[in-house]
Order: sequence, then C-alpha cells, then structure tokens
Amino acid sequence: MGILDGKRILVTGVLTDSSIAFHVARIAQQEGATVVLTGFGRLSLVERIAKRLPSTPPVLELDVTNTGHLTSLAERVSGHVDGLDGVVHGVAFAPQAAMGGNFLHTEWADVATAVQVSTYSLKALAVAALPLLARGGSIVGLDFDASVAWPAYDWMGVAKAGLESCARYLARDLGPKGIRVNLVAAGPLRTMAAKSIPGFGDFEEMWTNRAPLGWDITNPEPAARACVALLSDWFPATTGEILHSDGGAHAIGG
Repeated sequence: MGILDGKRILVTGVLTDSSIAFHVARIAQQEGATVVLTGFGRLSLVERIAKRLPSTPPVLELDVTNTGHLTSLAERVSGHVDGLDGVVHGVAFAPQAAMGGNFLHTEWADVATAVQVSTYSLKALAVAALPLLARGGSIVGLDFDASVAWPAYDWMGVAKAGLESCARYLARDLGPKGIRVNLVAAGPLRTMAAKSIPGFGDFEEMWTNRAPLGWDITNPEPAARACVALLSDWFPATTGEILHSDGGAHAIGG
C-alpha cells in the first residue's frame, strides 16, 4: 500500500520525461494514485510521454492563460475522476528577453507574460480545481529559491518570488477548506525548461560545489519524491511552506 493509495492527483507541466512533473506522476502512480495530466501546445507530445508512465493517464489541454480552459477544467477532469485530492503546479515560462542578463531592458509585455504564466497561474489553477477538492487536499507547486538574485535568471526569479508569496496567500485562504498549499524548491535540473534559460550552465558547477549532500543535475527524482510526500497525508499541518530539495545548497553561503 503506497502513501497515495486511493488519491486522485492532477499533474500539470509534463512536457518530457526529464521534467519533475513527469516523475511526480510516475511516483504518484507507483504510490497508488490515479493521475490525470494536462498539457499545453504540443499535446501529442505529452500524450506520447504519458505512455511512458506505469499506467497511461488521460491528458487534458490546459493553457493557464486561457480563461475558457480554466473555467472548464473541473468539468473536463470530472470525466475521468470523481474529484481530486491533490494538484501539482508545474507550469512556468518567461520569454527569452526576460532572462539572460537583460533585466534592466526587459519590456513590460515580457515581464507580464512571465508573471502571468509562472506566478498568477498558481492561483488560477487552484481556483479552477477548487470544485473538485471538496474533501480538502494538497496543492504543490515547483519553485526555484527566490531569496537571492541568481545569474541570468532575471525576471523569472522575480516571478518565482511572486510564486512564493502567492502560495502563502493561497495557504491563508484555502486552509479553512482543508487545502494545504506548499512549494518544492528544487536545485537546478537539466530539463527542457532549463535549456531555455540563457546562462543556465553557470548554475551547474556552483550548485554541485555548494550542496553538502551533492546534487545531480540529471536526476529529478529527489524533487519529485518531495512533491509526492507533500501530496500525501504525512504533512497534515504543513501549509505555506517551501520545502527545499536541493542537496542543502540553500543553507550554505557562496
């Protein structure tokens, strides 16, 4: 019997099998959960990736900037499960102009895109899923430590800082409904999303040297396991928290 036995989990942000979200879905299934995935854009790619999971889950289209997709999400998910016990927010995006050392020159339109997709979408997804969380549950978002300014991360770093604040306010407002809201701050991972960040390679050696437990940039499983733990019933009084799964690098000075 797994720690998610009987749980119904919605996982967003799966694009490739190197993503944290994919491994959350995989481990969740191994721990007994029924999983529903969402994808955006290249939906056929997400459907192919879904077949690599232990059990092929349904894949629904979800653009977190599309009001119609959000308002219809609960009804569409209900076609596959009779409710939800957990939601994984694995969605983030910033235009190239918002990263890579261009901080002082990024136009508002690009900043607005980064903030809407990477920050506001946590609230939008929570509200869209709320009708399905009638028994309470757990919302878990994917974070990258926003307590300091990182090389090249620029406006995505600002968006992640907003995500952290958004999670705290959601924890405040959803707690009375029995819904916990937490984030997992992973170390840098060599994913499709990371490849789109100019200067990402600067993180790799720095993180490996700083993390007292070491850090494997090719292994998303530690972060995925942290997410699954937060989705389980083993953290019943934890909300508004940022759980670091980064080899301990966040605790060590430069």
